[in-house]
Amino acid sequence: MDYKALSEELVKKCLKKGADAAEVYLESGRNLSLEIRNGEIETVEEAAAHGIGFRIFVEGRMAFASSNDFEASALDNTMSRAIEFARSTTSDENNVLPDEKTIQDVQGLFDPQTAAFALETKIEMAKKAERLAMKDPRITKSAGAAYREGEGEVVIANSRGILKSYKASVCSFGVSVVAEKGEQKSSGSESCARRFFADLKSPEEVAATAAKKAYDMLDPRPVKTQKAAVLFDPDVAGALLGGILGAINGERVLQGASFLAKRLNQKIASELMTIVDDGTRPKGLASSPFDGEGVSTQKRLIVEKGVLKGFLYNTIVGKRAGVGSTGNAARGGFTGLPDIGPHNFYLAAGTTSPEEIIRATKTGLLLKEVTGYGINPVNGNFSGGAAGFWIENGKIAYPVKGLTVAGTADDMFNGIDMVGNDLDLNRPRTAPMFRVKLLQIGGE
Repeated sequence: MDYKALSEELVKKCLKKGADAAEVYLESGRNLSLEIRNGEIETVEEAAAHGIGFRIFVEGRMAFASSNDFEASALDNTMSRAIEFARSTTSDENNVLPDEKTIQDVQGLFDPQTAAFALETKIEMAKKAERLAMKDPRITKSAGAAYREGEGEVVIANSRGILKSYKASVCSFGVSVVAEKGEQKSSGSESCARRFFADLKSPEEVAATAAKKAYDMLDPRPVKTQKAAVLFDPDVAGALLGGILGAINGERVLQGASFLAKRLNQKIASELMTIVDDGTRPKGLASSPFDGEGVSTQKRLIVEKGVLKGFLYNTIVGKRAGVGSTGNAARGGFTGLPDIGPHNFYLAAGTTSPEEIIRATKTGLLLKEVTGYGINPVNGNFSGGAAGFWIENGKIAYPVKGLTVAGTADDMFNGIDMVGNDLDLNRPRTAPMFRVKLLQIGGE
């Protein structure tokens, strides 16, 4: 089926039915999921799905309806329902659609070979990762291995002349295991996701990492409550980036519900802190030629050497703020309206190796796991449970669990005094190792 032609035709039908403006968001795709435990296949599921979301505007009023039935009568009913809904909502002069016709060129989003690899190959990849992780005598149980893949097409058409589409694919596999020692139990997992099947890590590498994460946390020791350096491992990058994302959401900024709302073009962090949002990175897991409304993606500096440079906006919120869209309309699928979200969002790499950062730390915590952790986007406070490794005299001394780390965003951002060179851009939200010189650590 020619989905672009269908989408364009549906926009015209919406206008004929009485809409002043209309948008059609179409998704079509296929997903494969398989689960392995103790060398046996537990589940194999493959499914194809498609759906269309209609965003309708009538005299400044907006409404939305969706359907996964492509029969003409079902689509006709969905359009009519959306138009009826729109007539009963509140008018807003900012309810507009974008009209940008250009398409950003983003390479490496779709791998036609992923589907061509035999199912047996994918099953064996997951089985092998589990088998190799279980070879270590310290690993006693498997929590399972899995392989997943998906591919699909997105089409956006609207009454202001946008008609765009792209295809994308993603595949991933991983394993989770448990290490035991006496009464102790410690779990570890590792996974790898890529746009192209051939770019996936080897089962050997994934298995070794999962096993190490499990057994490295055996025999934890207590530490006393104190202020010390905290080194953030890339695995807990979300602890920093998630709080920033909430605070740079343009809607929160307009509502005054962000601790960064009045800090634009001001210094908010150490000069070592540069944060980028990039929707154009080749093969990026969060890359796309356009956002959830059809606006071209871009590479933007959000924080540059400690100075806050911008917020994230979709079209309606951008118009409300008087700045326009930044290409950050985020959609969870065809069943909902566009929200605001990042693309490939990361803390830029520094020049110091992780080993050098550890050696430069006399006393501190290498943070590897966090629970209930995050920066409050409204007031900038943060706290949460923590586990990792205690550092003494520049060396990893022993594992630690049951700690808390607390402070403010200002403490964290301005306290960054070292940034690693180990940035992995294959993750959609990521950071290299970085050190905050002094934070409150709660222990005994």
